[in-house]
Amino acid sequence: MSIKKKFLKSKPVCKVTFKLDKEAVGEADSAFVVGDFNSWNPVENPMKALKNGGFTTTIDLESGQEYEFRYLVGESDWKNEEEADKEAATPYVDASNSVLVL
Repeated sequence: MSIKKKFLKSKPVCKVTFKLDKEAVGEADSAFVVGDFNSWNPVENPMKALKNGGFTTTIDLESGQEYEFRYLVGESDWKNEEEADKEAATPYVDASNSVLVL
């Protein structure tokens, strides 16, 4: 798993690339980035399958903000990002969200 941030000089936007490796997704045939930036819509930001079995996507997010998110792998496997800037508690037992600080 990894996150790459590319801040644009021309506007207050950061291009964030999310990547899941084969080990993280196993045999899943789909993956999504789900967070407060897309109203927790589980299908709005699908990730593209890579030849090596992983998934990736890039999303433009406003700089100067914090965003909570998780990965939805397959239909029901929720994963956090190990390289997130921090974690945030959730109202769900044994669950936390990954947090991006832009």
